[in-house]
Amino acid sequence: MWKQIYDPLSGSIWLSTLAAVSPIVYFFWALAFRRTKGHIAGLITVALAFLISVWVYKMPVKMSVLSFVYGGAVGLFPIGWIIVTAVFLYKITVKTGKFDIIRASVTNLTDDHRLQALLIAFCFGAFLEGCAGFGTPVVITAALLAGLGFRPLYAAGICLIANTAPVAFGAIGIPITVAGTISGLDPFAISQMVGRQLPLLSVFVPFWLVFVMCGWKKTREVMPAIFVTGGTFAIVQYLSSNFLGPELPDILSSLICLLVLSFFLRIWKPKQIFRFDSITKKSKATETEIAAATEGYSTGQILLAWSPFILLTGFIVLWSIPAVKNFLNQWTFKWSVPVLHQMVLKMSPIVTKPTPYDAVYTFDWLAAVGTAIFIASFFSMFLVGMRFRTWLYTFWETLMELRYPLLTIFSVLGLAYIFNYSGMSATLGLALAKTGVLFPFFSPILGWLGVFLSGSDTSSNALFGNLQKITANQIGIDPVLTVAANSSGGVTGKMISPQSIAVATASTGLVGKESDLFRFTIKHSLFLVLIICTITLLQAYVLKWMIP
Repeated sequence: MWKQIYDPLSGSIWLSTLAAVSPIVYFFWALAFRRTKGHIAGLITVALAFLISVWVYKMPVKMSVLSFVYGGAVGLFPIGWIIVTAVFLYKITVKTGKFDIIRASVTNLTDDHRLQALLIAFCFGAFLEGCAGFGTPVVITAALLAGLGFRPLYAAGICLIANTAPVAFGAIGIPITVAGTISGLDPFAISQMVGRQLPLLSVFVPFWLVFVMCGWKKTREVMPAIFVTGGTFAIVQYLSSNFLGPELPDILSSLICLLVLSFFLRIWKPKQIFRFDSITKKSKATETEIAAATEGYSTGQILLAWSPFILLTGFIVLWSIPAVKNFLNQWTFKWSVPVLHQMVLKMSPIVTKPTPYDAVYTFDWLAAVGTAIFIASFFSMFLVGMRFRTWLYTFWETLMELRYPLLTIFSVLGLAYIFNYSGMSATLGLALAKTGVLFPFFSPILGWLGVFLSGSDTSSNALFGNLQKITANQIGIDPVLTVAANSSGGVTGKMISPQSIAVATASTGLVGKESDLFRFTIKHSLFLVLIICTITLLQAYVLKWMIP
C-alpha cells in the first residue's frame, strides 16, 4: 500500500503547494492567455500533473496512470453520456422543425432576451439541477438559448453563471448528504447553514445575469422581473432548506419561481425589448412574420413541439425517485480498479486515521440520468414524426460533433483523479487551512478549488469536508459553518470547471473555443466566491446567530 504524502518537499508546505498548484496555473494560463483549445490544454495539464505526482509526490507510476484512466472513464460515463443524449434530444427538435414552434411559444410569453434568460437559464436550469445535476442543466438550457437567438458565447456563459444558485442542493441534495457523511455532521444542520448563505447569493444572481448581458441601463428596465425571480427563489430556497432538508430546495424553488415569473410576465412587460444583434438586425417584416407565426400555432402544436422536453423532465424526475433508482441500480455493474482500489492510504490530518481510498468504477447503465434522457429521445422520435434511420443518423452526427468535448472531459476528469489520489488536492487544502483565524474567509475557496478540479460540488465536499471540520475545531469556530461554506463556495467554481466549460461549448457549437468561454466566466466566478467568503467571515465572528 502507498501512503499519501501532503508535504513531499519536507518541512515547507508552501513549496509543496507551489508544486501542486503549478498544473492548475498552467491550465489557467493556457485558457485565459494562450487561448489554447480545451482538449489540448487538458492533455498538457494532465502530463504536468502526472510528472509531479510521480517525481515530487513519489506516487507509483501505475497508480498515477490508473487514477487518470479511472477518472477519464467517469468523465465518459456517466458525464459524457449525459452530454451526448441531451444534445441529441435538442437536435431532434431542430431536425424536425419543432424548435421553431418552441421558439415561437417562448417568444409569445416574452421576446425579450433578458426575461428569456431568467425563465430558461435560471428557473428551468435550477429545476434540472435539482433533479439530475452533473451538467444536465447547462447542456439543455444553453442549447435552448442558442436556439432562441442568443449569441453562443452568451448562451453558454449565462447558463453557467445561472447554475451557481442551485448547485449545492443539486441531484436531490446529494452534495449536502455527502458533506454530512464525510464530516460526521448532521446533513440537516449543513442544509440549514447553506440555506442561510446561498439565498443571499441567489437573490443577486438574476440581477447579475442580466447585467452581464446588457449593462446597468438595460438592467434597470427589467428590475421588477429580477426582483420577482430572485426574491421568490431565495425565499423558497431558505424555507425549504431550513425546514424540509437538502432534498427539495432546488425543485421547489425553481418550480415556484417559474410559475410566479410566468404569471408576472402575463401582467407586466418591459417598455423596451432587448435582443442581441443577431436578432435586432432583422427587418421589421421578419419580426412581423415571427409574431404572426407565434399566434398561428395551436395549443396542441405547441405541446407536441415541447413534448421531447416534457418527456425529458418526466423521465429525469422518475429516475430521481429513490425507489425507482434503487430498482434500476439492480442492473448496475461495479469494478474495483486494480492496483488502485484501497491501495492508497489517506493520512492525517485529511482523515483522523489512515483510511484506504476506494477506487470502484460504477457502470450504472440503466440508472444513469443520461439513459433517462436517451429513452426520452427514443419516444420523442415517434411523437415528432422522425424516421428511425434519420434518428440513428442524428445520434451518430451528435457523437461526431462531440468527440473533442468528450476528449476534454476525459482528460480533465483524469486530471482531477490524479490530484485526488496523489494527495496534491489535499496539499492545496492544507495550505489554505494554515490561514488561522482568517480561515472562515478562505474556507469557501477550498470548495471553489475542489469544484474547479472535479467539476462537482459533491466531489469537492467528499474531498475537503473532513478537513473543513478539523480546521474549524482547531481555531474554535462551529464546523457546520465551514463545511457548509465548502459547498456554498463550491457552487461559484462550477462555471470555470473544465468539465462545465466542455459541456457548455458542446451544446452551443463553441467546440475549440473553450478559452473564450473560460475568459468570459472567470471574473464572475472570482467575484461571486468573494461574496461567499465575506458572508462566511461575517457569520463566523459577527453574525454567529445565523449558525444553526
